[in-house]
Amino acid sequence: MATHRVDVAVVGTGPGGYVAAIRCAQLGLSVAAVEDDRPGGVCLNWGCIPTKALLRNAEVVGLFARAAEFGIKLSGFEADYAEAIRRSRKVADRMAKGVEFLFKKNKIQLYPGRGRLKGPTLVEVAAAGGTESIEARHVILATGSEPKSLPGVAIDEQSVISSNGAVRLEHAPKSLIIIGAGAVGMEFADVYAAYGVQVTLLEALSRVLPMEDEEVSAQLARFFTRVTIRTGVKVQAVKPAKGGVTVEVEADGKAERLQAEQVLMAVGRAAKVKDVGLEALGVSLERGFVKVSPRMETSVKGLYAIGDMAGPPLLAHKAMAEGVAAAEAIAGRDPRPLDYSNVPSCTYCRPQIASIGRTEAQARAGGSEVVVGRFPFTANGKAVAMGETEGFLKVVADKATGEILGVHIVGPEATELIHEFAVGRTLEATLEEIIHTIHAHPTLSEAALEATLGALGQAIHL
Repeated sequence: MATHRVDVAVVGTGPGGYVAAIRCAQLGLSVAAVEDDRPGGVCLNWGCIPTKALLRNAEVVGLFARAAEFGIKLSGFEADYAEAIRRSRKVADRMAKGVEFLFKKNKIQLYPGRGRLKGPTLVEVAAAGGTESIEARHVILATGSEPKSLPGVAIDEQSVISSNGAVRLEHAPKSLIIIGAGAVGMEFADVYAAYGVQVTLLEALSRVLPMEDEEVSAQLARFFTRVTIRTGVKVQAVKPAKGGVTVEVEADGKAERLQAEQVLMAVGRAAKVKDVGLEALGVSLERGFVKVSPRMETSVKGLYAIGDMAGPPLLAHKAMAEGVAAAEAIAGRDPRPLDYSNVPSCTYCRPQIASIGRTEAQARAGGSEVVVGRFPFTANGKAVAMGETEGFLKVVADKATGEILGVHIVGPEATELIHEFAVGRTLEATLEEIIHTIHAHPTLSEAALEATLGALGQAIHL
């Protein structure tokens, strides 16, 4: 068995892992990266990137369907779902090749295969061609997460599919039941509905996107008329049936049976912590995640964990930030602790959803007297010109200090607009500082200005 020696071994090359590897290399450390799929991990290959490509396709299909609003007459058009999947694969392949290029540029050695800890600083890599070992001064674990299912329900990627399987299948079913109305469920509901699939969305809690602000959830549900949404529904069983799947549910105290050609399981993701070698080393876990310090070090000295396996929020950009923190800690720097209260949350369905900080309910429960400003996109000139007026931007702030406690957006390009407030909160900007920042006209960003003015009782265009 060949043994390779480096300063840092990174196990997993998703957003957290590849960023950690590159930052380590930038800081002068020799790096080995281990990956049993393609560089980029689930996010680039099976998650974030291909799904956003599919959502872009769905958006274009939607624009064609609305062509008459823009004075364009069409005698008809064909939306090819298989071609949409193939395009998404091309996008994912391009991004994966980009990571491979960055590894070569930064002299990072990539070891294809499954990595497993054999000691705090020893990684065994099992590949088709044999087994190798990497001995490192430090190891960063970035194994990510995998789709969860309900108890007793097996994901076979045929009749019951996961988000990973959904981006592989070139055939769209005629009918689909999506279990779970979080970000993944809402995004796939948007994609499938755009291609004419009869979609039923089931959520156990009382509203879609239950982690978002209540007003945002309610607004999205009102606009999401292209799918059937059922909340407060408990799934009891998922069983094969002739021509598809039967889902047994309980709603309002009554038992029902729903049928569809396929079921998409979107009930969350679980950290990949099994068969990594953590148990033998005594690595501390908490609620199924690896417990880490602010420097991303585990309970075992010299061993670090980042990304989904290190706990919520399970977001690529959070993993990237943790990768940088771990790399800088290993290099002897003093990384700034991550502010987990200031991580943007984004859902890319139509209309888009984005938020940061506390919801209005959370802010009020915190004991502060709050002020709230809202501005609808129906009153925003750029949104009207675009024909995208659904939704609003909402600012929640402390009345006494003007501190921005939370921002919640439902509407066009919400996932881009949120970053004004992400930077603002990092710089501890107040409402007054936002309103004294001149915003270009006409832009969607003017909604940020107007909502902030509204919180101070000074809204101009409302």
